[in-house]
Amino acid sequence: MVKVVSVRFRTAGKIYFFGAEDKEINKGDHVIVETARGVEYGTAVSGVREVPEEKIVQPLKNVIRVATKEDDEQQIKNGEKEKDALALCKRKIAAHGLVMKLIDAEYTFDGNKLLFYFTADGRVDFRELVKDLAGTFRTRIELRQIGVRDETKLIGGIGVCGRELCCKIFLPDFGQVSIKMAKDQGLSLNQQKISGLCGRLMCCIKNEAETYEELNKHMPSPGDMVTTPEGDRGVVHSVSILKQNVRVIIDEGDEKEIKEYPVSELTFKRGHHKDRNLSAEELAELKELEELEKKDQMDKLESDEDKPVKNEMRRPGNKGGRNEKSGEEFGKGHDKNPSKNYDKKNYDKNHDNRKFDKRGNRDGKHKKDNKKDEQ
Repeated sequence: MVKVVSVRFRTAGKIYFFGAEDKEINKGDHVIVETARGVEYGTAVSGVREVPEEKIVQPLKNVIRVATKEDDEQQIKNGEKEKDALALCKRKIAAHGLVMKLIDAEYTFDGNKLLFYFTADGRVDFRELVKDLAGTFRTRIELRQIGVRDETKLIGGIGVCGRELCCKIFLPDFGQVSIKMAKDQGLSLNQQKISGLCGRLMCCIKNEAETYEELNKHMPSPGDMVTTPEGDRGVVHSVSILKQNVRVIIDEGDEKEIKEYPVSELTFKRGHHKDRNLSAEELAELKELEELEKKDQMDKLESDEDKPVKNEMRRPGNKGGRNEKSGEEFGKGHDKNPSKNYDKKNYDKNHDNRKFDKRGNRDGKHKKDNKKDEQ
Protein backbone atom coordinates (compact mmCIF):
# COMPACT_ATOMS: atom_id res chain seq x y z
CA MET A 1 0.00 0.00 0.00
CA VAL A 2 1.18 3.49 -0.86
CA LYS A 3 0.15 6.73 0.82
CA VAL A 4 -1.17 9.14 -1.78
CA VAL A 5 -3.28 12.24 -2.09
CA SER A 6 -5.63 12.98 -4.99
CA VAL A 7 -5.00 16.35 -6.64
CA ARG A 8 -7.06 18.30 -9.16
CA PHE A 9 -5.75 21.31 -11.11
CA ARG A 10 -9.01 22.62 -12.56
CA THR A 11 -12.59 22.66 -11.40
CA ALA A 12 -14.14 19.42 -12.69
CA GLY A 13 -10.73 18.42 -14.08
CA LYS A 14 -9.09 15.02 -13.95
CA ILE A 15 -7.71 13.71 -10.67
CA TYR A 16 -4.08 12.62 -10.28
CA PHE A 17 -2.22 10.72 -7.56
CA PHE A 18 0.80 12.18 -5.83
CA GLY A 19 2.84 10.69 -2.99
CA ALA A 20 2.02 12.15 0.44
CA GLU A 21 4.93 10.67 2.44
CA ASP A 22 4.65 12.01 6.01
CA LYS A 23 2.84 15.22 5.11
CA GLU A 24 -0.49 16.10 6.70
CA ILE A 25 -2.84 17.04 3.88
CA ASN A 26 -6.56 17.47 4.31
CA LYS A 27 -9.32 17.65 1.74
CA GLY A 28 -9.52 21.15 0.25
CA ASP A 29 -5.89 22.06 0.99
CA HIS A 30 -3.90 23.68 -1.79
CA VAL A 31 -0.65 21.89 -2.64
CA ILE A 32 2.40 22.49 -4.81
CA VAL A 33 3.40 19.55 -7.01
CA GLU A 34 5.76 18.91 -9.89
CA THR A 35 4.45 17.60 -13.21
CA ALA A 36 5.77 17.38 -16.76
CA ARG A 37 4.41 20.87 -17.39
CA GLY A 38 6.43 22.23 -14.48
CA VAL A 39 5.60 23.19 -10.91
CA GLU A 40 1.83 23.47 -10.52
CA TYR A 41 -0.68 24.64 -7.95
CA GLY A 42 -3.48 22.16 -7.27
CA THR A 43 -6.23 21.32 -4.82
CA ALA A 44 -6.39 18.13 -2.77
CA VAL A 45 -9.78 16.47 -3.33
CA SER A 46 -9.12 13.91 -0.62
CA GLY A 47 -7.00 13.47 2.46
CA VAL A 48 -4.02 11.14 2.66
CA ARG A 49 -5.12 7.58 1.93
CA GLU A 50 -3.55 4.25 1.08
CA VAL A 51 -3.81 2.82 -2.42
CA PRO A 52 -2.61 -0.60 -3.70
CA GLU A 53 0.70 -0.38 -5.55
CA GLU A 54 -0.75 -1.95 -8.70
CA LYS A 55 -2.95 1.14 -9.16
CA ILE A 56 0.08 3.43 -9.15
CA VAL A 57 2.22 4.14 -12.19
CA GLN A 58 5.79 4.33 -10.99
CA PRO A 59 7.75 6.47 -10.34
CA LEU A 60 5.25 8.35 -8.20
CA LYS A 61 5.90 12.08 -7.78
CA ASN A 62 5.58 13.41 -4.24
CA VAL A 63 3.83 16.57 -3.10
CA ILE A 64 6.46 19.30 -2.73
CA ARG A 65 4.61 21.16 0.02
CA VAL A 66 1.29 22.39 1.23
CA ALA A 67 0.69 25.82 -0.31
CA THR A 68 1.69 28.76 1.85
CA LYS A 69 0.19 32.24 1.94
CA GLU A 70 2.88 33.40 -0.50
CA ASP A 71 1.94 30.58 -2.87
CA ASP A 72 -1.71 31.63 -2.76
CA GLU A 73 -0.73 35.22 -3.59
CA GLN A 74 1.46 33.99 -6.45
CA GLN A 75 -1.48 32.03 -7.88
CA ILE A 76 -3.67 35.15 -7.77
CA LYS A 77 -0.97 37.14 -9.58
CA ASN A 78 -0.76 34.43 -12.24
CA GLY A 79 -4.50 34.77 -12.78
CA GLU A 80 -4.15 38.50 -13.37
CA LYS A 81 -1.25 37.94 -15.78
CA GLU A 82 -3.33 35.38 -17.69
CA LYS A 83 -5.99 38.02 -18.45
CA ASP A 84 -3.36 40.39 -19.86
CA ALA A 85 -1.77 37.57 -21.86
CA LEU A 86 -5.14 36.58 -23.31
CA ALA A 87 -5.85 40.12 -24.53
CA LEU A 88 -2.37 40.51 -26.00
CA CYS A 89 -2.51 37.14 -27.76
CA LYS A 90 -5.84 38.07 -29.40
CA ARG A 91 -4.19 41.16 -30.86
CA LYS A 92 -1.25 39.10 -32.11
CA ILE A 93 -3.60 36.59 -33.79
CA ALA A 94 -5.38 39.42 -35.59
CA ALA A 95 -2.04 40.91 -36.66
CA HIS A 96 -0.90 37.58 -38.13
CA GLY A 97 -4.25 37.07 -39.85
CA LEU A 98 -4.85 33.60 -38.40
CA VAL A 99 -8.32 32.03 -38.47
CA MET A 100 -8.56 30.78 -34.89
CA LYS A 101 -10.63 31.57 -31.83
CA LEU A 102 -8.67 32.08 -28.63
CA ILE A 103 -10.43 30.61 -25.60
CA ASP A 104 -8.20 30.79 -22.54
CA ALA A 105 -4.67 31.39 -21.28
CA GLU A 106 -2.94 29.56 -18.43
CA TYR A 107 0.39 30.07 -16.68
CA THR A 108 2.13 27.26 -14.84
CA PHE A 109 2.67 28.13 -11.19
CA ASP A 110 6.38 28.83 -11.62
CA GLY A 111 5.73 30.97 -14.73
CA ASN A 112 8.06 28.90 -16.91
CA LYS A 113 5.31 28.02 -19.38
CA LEU A 114 2.32 29.84 -20.84
CA LEU A 115 -0.46 27.85 -22.51
CA PHE A 116 -3.07 29.21 -24.90
CA TYR A 117 -6.21 27.23 -25.75
CA PHE A 118 -7.96 27.87 -29.06
CA THR A 119 -10.48 26.38 -31.47
CA ALA A 120 -10.32 26.29 -35.26
CA ASP A 121 -12.00 24.46 -38.12
CA GLY A 122 -8.76 22.79 -39.22
CA ARG A 123 -5.04 22.77 -38.55
CA VAL A 124 -3.45 26.20 -38.11
CA ASP A 125 0.13 27.14 -38.97
CA PHE A 126 0.96 29.30 -35.98
CA ARG A 127 4.76 28.99 -35.97
CA GLU A 128 5.33 32.69 -36.55
CA LEU A 129 2.78 33.50 -33.86
CA VAL A 130 4.62 31.30 -31.35
CA LYS A 131 7.90 33.06 -32.11
CA ASP A 132 6.24 36.42 -31.66
CA LEU A 133 4.64 35.41 -28.35
CA ALA A 134 7.88 33.87 -27.05
CA GLY A 135 9.71 37.09 -27.76
CA THR A 136 7.03 39.12 -26.00
CA PHE A 137 6.50 37.02 -22.85
CA ARG A 138 10.06 35.67 -22.55
CA THR A 139 8.83 32.23 -21.53
CA ARG A 140 7.98 28.90 -23.10
CA ILE A 141 4.80 29.09 -25.20
CA GLU A 142 2.35 26.28 -26.00
CA LEU A 143 -0.72 26.61 -28.24
CA ARG A 144 -3.26 23.84 -27.76
CA GLN A 145 -6.18 23.25 -30.10
CA ILE A 146 -9.32 21.99 -28.36
CA GLY A 147 -12.81 20.91 -29.43
CA VAL A 148 -16.16 22.61 -28.94
CA ARG A 149 -16.95 20.52 -25.85
CA ASP A 150 -13.70 21.53 -24.16
CA GLU A 151 -14.35 25.13 -25.15
CA THR A 152 -17.72 25.08 -23.39
CA LYS A 153 -16.15 23.38 -20.36
CA LEU A 154 -13.59 26.17 -20.04
CA ILE A 155 -16.02 29.05 -20.58
CA GLY A 156 -19.04 27.61 -18.72
CA GLY A 157 -22.64 28.76 -18.90
CA ILE A 158 -26.22 28.00 -17.87
CA GLY A 159 -28.01 24.97 -19.30
CA VAL A 160 -31.68 24.63 -20.26
CA CYS A 161 -32.31 23.27 -16.75
CA GLY A 162 -31.35 26.63 -15.28
CA ARG A 163 -28.26 25.27 -13.55
CA GLU A 164 -24.57 25.73 -14.32
CA LEU A 165 -23.24 23.29 -16.92
CA CYS A 166 -22.39 19.82 -15.62
CA CYS A 167 -19.05 19.79 -17.48
CA LYS A 168 -18.04 23.00 -15.74
CA ILE A 169 -18.87 22.02 -12.15
CA PHE A 170 -18.35 18.27 -11.77
CA LEU A 171 -18.03 16.27 -15.03
CA PRO A 172 -14.34 15.30 -15.57
CA ASP A 173 -14.81 13.42 -18.87
CA PHE A 174 -17.20 13.56 -21.79
CA GLY A 175 -19.10 10.32 -22.29
CA GLN A 176 -20.42 9.22 -25.67
CA VAL A 177 -24.07 10.19 -26.16
CA SER A 178 -26.24 8.74 -28.94
CA ILE A 179 -29.62 9.47 -30.49
CA LYS A 180 -30.78 6.04 -29.29
CA MET A 181 -30.47 7.23 -25.69
CA ALA A 182 -32.77 10.16 -26.42
CA LYS A 183 -35.29 7.85 -28.10
CA ASP A 184 -35.28 5.42 -25.15
CA GLN A 185 -36.01 8.29 -22.75
CA GLY A 186 -38.93 9.57 -24.81
CA LEU A 187 -37.27 12.93 -25.41
CA SER A 188 -38.19 15.23 -28.24
CA LEU A 189 -35.99 14.50 -31.23
CA ASN A 190 -35.80 18.16 -32.12
CA GLN A 191 -32.12 18.94 -32.56
CA GLN A 192 -32.34 22.25 -30.69
CA LYS A 193 -34.00 20.65 -27.67
CA ILE A 194 -31.51 17.83 -27.16
CA SER A 195 -28.34 19.83 -27.91
CA GLY A 196 -26.28 21.65 -25.30
CA LEU A 197 -24.50 25.01 -25.54
CA CYS A 198 -21.64 23.28 -27.35
CA GLY A 199 -23.93 22.20 -30.19
CA ARG A 200 -23.54 18.52 -29.33
CA LEU A 201 -25.96 16.12 -27.64
CA MET A 202 -26.44 17.05 -23.98
CA CYS A 203 -24.21 15.11 -21.59
CA CYS A 204 -27.07 14.69 -19.10
CA ILE A 205 -28.82 12.35 -21.57
CA LYS A 206 -26.21 9.75 -20.68
CA ASN A 207 -26.77 10.15 -16.92
CA GLU A 208 -30.09 8.27 -16.95
CA ALA A 209 -29.46 6.08 -20.00
CA GLU A 210 -28.85 2.89 -18.00
CA THR A 211 -31.97 3.43 -15.87
CA TYR A 212 -34.22 3.96 -18.88
CA GLU A 213 -32.64 1.02 -20.69
CA GLU A 214 -33.49 -1.27 -17.78
CA LEU A 215 -37.03 0.10 -17.39
CA ASN A 216 -37.73 -0.21 -21.11
CA LYS A 217 -37.03 -3.95 -20.96
CA HIS A 218 -40.38 -4.45 -19.20
CA MET A 219 -42.43 -1.99 -21.30
CA PRO A 220 -44.35 -2.47 -24.56
CA SER A 221 -43.91 -0.06 -27.46
CA PRO A 222 -46.64 2.27 -28.76
CA GLY A 223 -48.65 0.30 -31.30
CA ASP A 224 -48.11 -3.11 -29.65
CA MET A 225 -51.10 -5.34 -28.88
CA VAL A 226 -51.69 -6.10 -25.19
CA THR A 227 -54.23 -8.00 -23.11
CA THR A 228 -55.78 -6.24 -20.11
CA PRO A 229 -56.65 -7.88 -16.76
CA GLU A 230 -60.31 -7.99 -17.90
CA GLY A 231 -59.30 -10.06 -20.93
CA ASP A 232 -59.80 -7.24 -23.47
CA ARG A 233 -57.38 -6.75 -26.35
CA GLY A 234 -56.09 -3.26 -27.04
CA VAL A 235 -53.39 -1.19 -28.69
CA VAL A 236 -50.78 0.69 -26.70
CA HIS A 237 -51.36 4.42 -27.07
CA SER A 238 -48.44 5.68 -24.95
CA VAL A 239 -46.28 4.66 -22.02
CA SER A 240 -45.00 6.35 -18.85
CA ILE A 241 -41.58 4.81 -18.40
CA LEU A 242 -40.80 6.15 -14.93
CA LYS A 243 -44.26 5.33 -13.53
CA GLN A 244 -44.30 2.00 -15.40
CA ASN A 245 -47.85 2.69 -16.61
CA VAL A 246 -49.33 1.99 -20.03
CA ARG A 247 -52.24 3.73 -21.74
CA VAL A 248 -54.25 1.30 -23.86
CA ILE A 249 -56.89 1.99 -26.54
CA ILE A 250 -59.79 -0.44 -26.06
CA ASP A 251 -62.83 -0.86 -28.30
CA GLU A 252 -66.10 -0.37 -26.37
CA GLY A 253 -68.67 -1.23 -29.00
CA ASP A 254 -68.70 1.60 -31.51
CA GLU A 255 -66.52 3.77 -29.30
CA LYS A 256 -62.89 3.67 -28.29
CA GLU A 257 -61.67 4.34 -24.77
CA ILE A 258 -58.21 4.94 -23.37
CA LYS A 259 -57.46 3.22 -20.08
CA GLU A 260 -54.28 3.25 -18.00
CA TYR A 261 -52.83 0.09 -16.45
CA PRO A 262 -49.66 -0.82 -14.53
CA VAL A 263 -47.41 -2.73 -16.89
CA SER A 264 -47.28 -5.65 -14.44
CA GLU A 265 -51.02 -6.30 -15.01
CA LEU A 266 -50.77 -6.51 -18.81
CA THR A 267 -49.91 -9.47 -21.00
CA PHE A 268 -48.00 -8.75 -24.19
CA LYS A 269 -45.21 -9.82 -26.44
CA ARG A 270 -42.65 -7.08 -26.49
CA GLY A 271 -41.49 -5.99 -29.92
CA HIS A 272 -38.85 -3.57 -31.07
CA HIS A 273 -39.30 0.11 -30.34
CA LYS A 274 -40.55 1.84 -33.45
CA ASP A 275 -39.00 5.04 -34.70
CA ARG A 276 -41.23 8.06 -34.49
CA ASN A 277 -42.56 9.74 -37.60
CA LEU A 278 -39.88 12.23 -38.58
CA SER A 279 -39.43 14.25 -41.73
CA ALA A 280 -36.43 13.74 -44.00
CA GLU A 281 -34.92 17.03 -42.82
CA GLU A 282 -35.21 16.04 -39.15
CA LEU A 283 -33.63 12.65 -39.83
CA ALA A 284 -30.77 14.35 -41.71
CA GLU A 285 -30.18 16.78 -38.82
CA LEU A 286 -30.14 13.97 -36.27
CA LYS A 287 -27.76 11.92 -38.38
CA GLU A 288 -25.41 14.90 -38.73
CA LEU A 289 -25.54 15.50 -34.98
CA GLU A 290 -24.67 11.88 -34.27
CA GLU A 291 -21.77 11.96 -36.76
CA LEU A 292 -20.37 15.06 -35.02
CA GLU A 293 -20.64 13.22 -31.71
CA LYS A 294 -18.63 10.28 -33.06
CA LYS A 295 -16.03 12.63 -34.56
CA ASP A 296 -15.56 14.38 -31.21
CA GLN A 297 -14.92 11.03 -29.54
CA MET A 298 -12.31 10.09 -32.15
CA ASP A 299 -10.60 13.46 -31.80
CA LYS A 300 -10.56 12.98 -28.03
CA LEU A 301 -8.81 9.63 -28.39
CA GLU A 302 -6.22 11.04 -30.80
CA SER A 303 -5.44 14.15 -28.74
CA ASP A 304 -6.17 13.81 -25.03
CA GLU A 305 -5.78 16.99 -22.99
CA ASP A 306 -3.07 15.50 -20.79
CA LYS A 307 -0.97 13.79 -23.46
CA PRO A 308 1.90 15.37 -25.39
CA VAL A 309 0.34 17.66 -27.98
CA LYS A 310 1.24 17.68 -31.68
CA ASN A 311 0.02 21.21 -32.29
CA GLU A 312 2.66 23.03 -30.27
CA MET A 313 6.21 24.31 -30.38
CA ARG A 314 8.73 22.50 -28.15
CA ARG A 315 12.50 22.44 -27.83
CA PRO A 316 14.09 19.61 -29.89
CA GLY A 317 13.79 16.25 -28.21
CA ASN A 318 11.81 17.58 -25.28
CA LYS A 319 8.55 15.69 -25.15
CA GLY A 320 6.57 15.38 -21.99
CA GLY A 321 3.20 15.12 -20.36
CA ARG A 322 1.47 14.62 -17.08
CA ASN A 323 0.89 11.00 -16.14
CA GLU A 324 -2.85 10.45 -15.77
CA LYS A 325 -2.60 8.28 -12.66
CA SER A 326 0.52 9.36 -10.85
CA GLY A 327 1.31 12.82 -12.15
CA GLU A 328 4.78 11.65 -13.12
CA GLU A 329 6.90 13.18 -15.85
CA PHE A 330 7.81 11.09 -18.82
CA GLY A 331 10.05 11.69 -21.80
CA LYS A 332 11.25 15.02 -20.48
CA GLY A 333 14.80 16.32 -20.34
CA HIS A 334 16.32 14.69 -23.44
CA ASP A 335 17.67 18.06 -24.54
CA LYS A 336 19.84 18.46 -21.44
CA ASN A 337 22.73 16.77 -23.27
CA PRO A 338 22.83 18.32 -26.76
CA SER A 339 25.45 15.81 -27.93
CA LYS A 340 22.86 13.04 -27.71
CA ASN A 341 20.27 14.88 -29.77
CA TYR A 342 19.53 13.48 -33.21
CA ASP A 343 21.25 15.48 -35.97
CA LYS A 344 19.74 14.33 -39.27
CA LYS A 345 22.12 16.29 -41.52
CA ASN A 346 25.33 14.90 -39.96
CA TYR A 347 23.81 11.46 -39.60
CA ASP A 348 22.98 11.23 -43.31
CA LYS A 349 26.43 12.55 -44.23
CA ASN A 350 28.24 10.01 -42.05
CA HIS A 351 25.92 7.26 -43.19
CA ASP A 352 26.75 7.87 -46.87
CA ASN A 353 30.53 7.97 -46.24
CA ARG A 354 30.71 4.65 -44.42
CA LYS A 355 33.17 2.13 -45.85
CA PHE A 356 32.37 -1.53 -46.26
CA ASP A 357 34.71 -4.44 -46.93
CA LYS A 358 34.02 -7.28 -49.33
CA ARG A 359 32.04 -9.21 -46.73
CA GLY A 360 29.80 -6.20 -45.98
CA ASN A 361 31.46 -5.37 -42.62
CA ARG A 362 31.55 -1.63 -41.95
CA ASP A 363 34.74 0.35 -41.24
CA GLY A 364 36.94 -2.73 -40.87
CA LYS A 365 34.90 -4.21 -38.03
CA HIS A 366 35.09 -7.95 -37.35
CA LYS A 367 38.55 -8.18 -38.99
CA LYS A 368 39.56 -10.77 -36.44
CA ASP A 369 36.73 -12.97 -37.53
CA ASN A 370 37.78 -12.56 -41.17
CA LYS A 371 41.35 -13.61 -40.44
CA LYS A 372 40.18 -16.71 -38.63
CA ASP A 373 38.07 -17.66 -41.63
CA GLU A 374 41.03 -17.23 -44.00
CA GLN A 375 43.23 -19.46 -41.86
